[in-house]
Amino acid sequence: MEEVVTDVVAPEDLKRFEKKYNAELVKGPVSKETKFEYAWCLIRSKYANDIKKGIALLEELLQKSAKDDQRDFLFYLAVANYRLKEYERALKYIRILLKNEPGNKQAIELEKLINQALKKDGLVGMAIVGGIGLGVAGIAGLIGMAVAKSAKSQ
Repeated sequence: MEEVVTDVVAPEDLKRFEKKYNAELVKGPVSKETKFEYAWCLIRSKYANDIKKGIALLEELLQKSAKDDQRDFLFYLAVANYRLKEYERALKYIRILLKNEPGNKQAIELEKLINQALKKDGLVGMAIVGGIGLGVAGIAGLIGMAVAKSAKSQ
């Protein structure tokens, strides 16, 4: 599963699908297939703005699709949000997919990966908050000692 969330699109593939997407856009509405292919390339980009653009296209596809057609959109929305470290949103999409398909092995694996990242992120966040708390307490202690010392000498 790790390879799915770390896979980076080749620049020439991204350009090819962008060209195809724009060619259809000029003529009118873009086909569902072309929009999905382009979104799939965008979410595999190494640039956050491309990933966000891919998310927007996938969300548009999701809204306009029948429930039976949503699997890939939900899965790749979870992948894209994972790549942006938006783990809560990734979890939301993967859980919708698992509600529809409880036995989907790929979705189950991705959910595990997202939960691991959330735990790791939470522990790092707690360590940062703890470190800040210790720093503030240390400064407050030093100020208290300085105030006590100056009060004593007066």
